Amino acid sequence: MSLNRSEKEAVIAEVTDLAAKSQTMVVAEYRGITVADLTRLRVKAREQNVTLSVLKNTLVRRAVAGTAFEVVSEQLTGPLIYSFSEDAIAAAKVVAEFAKTNDKLVIRGGAYEGKALDVDAVKQLASIPSKEVLLAQLLGLMQSPISRTARVLAALAEQRGAGAEAPAEEAQPA
Repeated sequence: MSLNRSEKEAVIAEVTDLAAKSQTMVVAEYRGITVADLTRLRVKAREQNVTLSVLKNTLVRRAVAGTAFEVVSEQLTGPLIYSFSEDAIAAAKVVAEFAKTNDKLVIRGGAYEGKALDVDAVKQLASIPSKEVLLAQLLGLMQSPISRTARVLAALAEQRGAGAEAPAEEAQPA
């Protein structure tokens, strides 16, 4: 179904706004995917705050002109699904995980911080742990020296406490 001029302008404005808020864009070819599989992909994307859209390539080219995602304009051919995310890795993670289980979804590339990403770069970006996991790992690293010090001090206190009690017990029977 063809869009009239005002509808096209609305789509371009929406995608431009989305691109301005997003850090990452991943592009994948969806040829041959069933509606049920596409629905599952959309549900997973929504859970991760990733915007997933099937759009006309010419409208996306116009929308990303002048943004950090302009570098992928050359890759925008064929039936593509576009995923945008404010989180640096969420879009790549959602698309890459779905592509592992569905061979009909073929990652074509993407963009992050004004740099074009090839398929391997998108997969590498998807393999980075989430922000929450990285923060938990950092907290664990920061707590490790403190907890080790506390354990050593507790062991020293226990040894000194045990050493002080032993002579006192020997002195009582005599």
